[in-house]
Amino acid sequence: MKQVHILLVEDNEGDILLTTEALEEGKIANDLSVVKNGKDAVDFLFKKGEFKDAKSPDLILLDINLPLKNGHEVLEVIKTNDNTKHIPVIMLTTSSSENDIILAYKHHANCYITKPVEVEDFIKAVSSIEEFWFNLVLLPKE
Repeated sequence: MKQVHILLVEDNEGDILLTTEALEEGKIANDLSVVKNGKDAVDFLFKKGEFKDAKSPDLILLDINLPLKNGHEVLEVIKTNDNTKHIPVIMLTTSSSENDIILAYKHHANCYITKPVEVEDFIKAVSSIEEFWFNLVLLPKE
């Protein structure tokens, strides 16, 4: 099985560390890229500036509350562009606001997950994401 590339768009250092740890414990070989704000996420996806050599991700884990450009704005850019709209985007956020959930699905998020508070539950959630999207789901090849 090929190594999968995951783009994590997250500004919280603790959540970056937990997500990295959960993915390392997983059974799927993955390459993780991390950007810490919405502007860098868009630049990464469209290979602009310092990200000109970035590899296209197979999956995006996207927080909502981000500096410079929020997750909803990033999601809208991703899902309205022919070159990126096929990439699965999972909203992984602390927000359980009904408005955030509705807006995420309006902009074609593939799923919406509220980050669990407990560390063990958070790691289990990230492992489940990896298991589902890379063992069960068929994704388009590049």
